[in-house]
Amino acid sequence: MFRPLFVFIGTRYTRAKRRNHFVSFISLTSMIGLALGVMVMIVVLSVMNGFDHEMRTRVLGMVPHATIESAQPLDDWRSLAQQVLKQPEVLAVAPFTQMQGLLSHAGKVQKILINAIDPQQEFKVSIIEDFFLPEQGSLAALEPGEFGIVIGAKAARKLGVQIGDKLTFVAPEVTVTPAGMFPRLKRFTVVGLFEVGVGEVDGYVALAHIQDIARLKRWEANQVQGLRLKFDDLFQAPQLSWAIAQRLDDQQYTAHDWTRTHGNLYQAIRMEKTMIGLLLLLIVTVAAFNIISTLVMVVTDKKADIAILRTLGATPRQIMAIFMVQGTVIGVVGTVLGAIAGMLAALGISRGIAHLEAWLGFKFLNADVYFIDYLPSQLLATDVLLVCAAALVLSFLATLYPAWRAACIQPAEALRYE
Repeated sequence: MFRPLFVFIGTRYTRAKRRNHFVSFISLTSMIGLALGVMVMIVVLSVMNGFDHEMRTRVLGMVPHATIESAQPLDDWRSLAQQVLKQPEVLAVAPFTQMQGLLSHAGKVQKILINAIDPQQEFKVSIIEDFFLPEQGSLAALEPGEFGIVIGAKAARKLGVQIGDKLTFVAPEVTVTPAGMFPRLKRFTVVGLFEVGVGEVDGYVALAHIQDIARLKRWEANQVQGLRLKFDDLFQAPQLSWAIAQRLDDQQYTAHDWTRTHGNLYQAIRMEKTMIGLLLLLIVTVAAFNIISTLVMVVTDKKADIAILRTLGATPRQIMAIFMVQGTVIGVVGTVLGAIAGMLAALGISRGIAHLEAWLGFKFLNADVYFIDYLPSQLLATDVLLVCAAALVLSFLATLYPAWRAACIQPAEALRYE
C-alpha cells in the first residue's frame, strides 16, 4: 500500500526502539499521560452529568415547576385550573396546600413539610408514585377524612414507624381556651412509605389528603392554597408562570417557580461542571504538551538522520511533516485509549462505587449533606467527542515547535561531528 514518505518515516520513528530506549520510554509516558487525562475528564464529566440528570428528574420531578397562589384560599380551584390549562405551555395542573410542623412518635420528633394533594391529580405533576417502597402503600391510600399520611423512608426510620402506626402532628399554631393556650395537635395514620433517594425529600416531606389539611387549617373542604403547574420545559418556568399569573382574570394571583427553592443548587451543579471541566482540560493540556519534550528529544536524537534525508532531497516541509506525524500518532493513540477507558469507567462507576460501599460498609455520599446518597453517571456522546477533539487539537499544536526545529537543521552542521 502506498504511503507518503513523511508518513512512513514518522510512523517508523514512533515505534522505533533501536537506538534510544529513553526516548521511546518518554513517548510511551506521553501517550499514557494523555490517555489518563482524557479518561479522567470523561469520567468526571459523566458524573457531573449524572448529578445534573438526577437533579432534574428526581428532585425537580418532586417539586412543582411553578405554583399559582393568592393571598386567600382558592374556593373554586377547578375553574382556575381550566383557565390555566388553556395556556399552551402548561402540561398539567394539580391543587396543593402546604403546612409545616412537627411529627412525633414515641418521644421522637421530626420536622416535616406536609404537601396536601389530591391523589387523583397528583400523578400529573409529580413522579412520587414511582418511588413507593414495595408493598408499602400508594397515593390511593390517602382517603379524605381518614387523616392518613405518607412519609419518606428516612423520616420513618428516625421516628421508628411502619405502615399502620399513629403519628402526632404538631401544627405551628396554638388554640386559645379558658385554660390557656395549647398547641394544635392531630393524629395521623401512616398509610405509605416512599424513598426517592434524596435526603431532603425522604426526610422532611410528607403527603396527606388535601381535604384533611383543609379541615386542619379550618378551611372549607374544597378550599386549597394554590395550583401546581407542570411545563414542557422547566427552564421556562420563571417566565411562563409569571406571564400566566398576569393573564388570569383576577390580577391578585402570584407565581412562584422552582428556581426560588432549588435554583441555587442547580446553578451550583452547572457551574461546578464548567469549572471542573476547565481544570481537567488543563490536565489534558499538560499531558498533550509532554509531546513537545518527547519530540524535542527525538529531533536531537535524529539529527544525523534528518541531515541525510536533507542531502537526499527532502524539503524542510517534509522534515516538518515527519515529526508532526509522529506527534499526531502519539496523540491519536493516547486519545483513543483514554476515550475507550473513560467510556468503560463512566458506564461502570456507579455500580463499582455501590459495590465498594457495600464491601466497606461506608457511604461516600451522605444524603444529609448531598441531595442524593449514591454516585450517578450519565455518559454523553457530545462530551466524549468534545474531550477527544480538544485532546487531538492540543496534541497537534504540541507538534509544531519541535517539527519546526527539525526543519531548521542544516545538514552540514548536523554531520560535522558524525
